[in-house]
Amino acid sequence: MKSIHDQSYKLLISLLREERRKQKLTQAELAERIDSDQTYVSKVETMERRIDVIELRTFCKALDIDLLNFLKDFEDRLKDSLEEKR
Repeated sequence: MKSIHDQSYKLLISLLREERRKQKLTQAELAERIDSDQTYVSKVETMERRIDVIELRTFCKALDIDLLNFLKDFEDRLKDSLEEKR
């Protein structure tokens, strides 16, 4: 199974989208902050395009969130979701 279809990757992207929406930013506004276009953000959020750690860092910086805190939240939520499945 490719990691882009993995539940943990879906959670990661869901958290990024959640943070963007919490800040009431459109995909176009976020794209402008990362010097890209709306299509790129859309493809990331719909998981048509996979991102690496450098791109994740860019998203976090654009959203003014700490990468390590974001990853800790991701790990906590991932752990919770895995425990719920047991």
